[in-house]
Amino acid sequence: MNFPQAVRLVEVGPRDGLQNESKPVPVDAKVALIDALSAAGHATVEAGSFVSPKWVPQMASTDEVMARIVRKPGVSYPVLVPNKQGMNGAVEAKCGEIAIFTAASEAFCRKNTNCSIDESFERFAPVMEAAQKHGMKVRGYVSTVLACTYDGKVAPAKVAEVSDRLFRMGCYEISLGDTIGVGTPGESVAMIDAVAEKVPREKIAAHFHDTYGQSLANILAVMERGIAVFDTAVAGLGGCPYAKGASGNVGTEDVIYLMNGLGIRHGVDLDAIAAAGREICMALGREPASKVAQALKAKQAA
Repeated sequence: MNFPQAVRLVEVGPRDGLQNESKPVPVDAKVALIDALSAAGHATVEAGSFVSPKWVPQMASTDEVMARIVRKPGVSYPVLVPNKQGMNGAVEAKCGEIAIFTAASEAFCRKNTNCSIDESFERFAPVMEAAQKHGMKVRGYVSTVLACTYDGKVAPAKVAEVSDRLFRMGCYEISLGDTIGVGTPGESVAMIDAVAEKVPREKIAAHFHDTYGQSLANILAVMERGIAVFDTAVAGLGGCPYAKGASGNVGTEDVIYLMNGLGIRHGVDLDAIAAAGREICMALGREPASKVAQALKAKQAA
């Protein structure tokens, strides 16, 4: 097997993991989670999003969260920004990195952002201009890279086209998301290979959901194709309001356990991540979705 010697794990739990939770999460709990994740060794912790509270009420406190977290040297705390108004919030919060997002499916893009794919790029123009002015890095997200609840299967060529546009616009990295978690290893590899014809492999990240239990298999498959950046969520938090039935992101604990078994460097402490996951799940009133987190908890209780 031809795997990279090291990978970078992008922790998306505080934003992508929490944004659709119906139970309000206190600011104290969010700040404690982010600080615990950075202390555990993560170099990138997605901290929130400056979107309309009307659409994502859980993220309404992002400005306060950004003001209170301990910004550890060498750690990036990106926030999601949908438009110029959201960018103003990111500037006021003194964010060093933002993320912009679109989809490879027209129907999903309209449901998620209330605009077409082309219109989403029009919204990005002033955001990218402001990011350059303020010295912010920009990461690009592409949703529904394998299939869409509304449009069905998504062609790899369409994913490559959208990814190429984001990369040429100035995004330093493109995160490819299997938003509804239906992809299999063969499909994931075909999609990655198509995108890699337009975007360098070292600039591609993979973002898998575990609806059908395929996320770790997909990670292994695309690692063999040169991908070394993966979005993960502590405790397997997450889901998507516009993708009915989609379960959470692949658990950070599960991915760390996999990488440890392969001897692949990642720099994140498994026990510390599992502890952070247990804390936030207590605040949410439920158990972690991560299999490894569940196993570690049972082992401690034995």
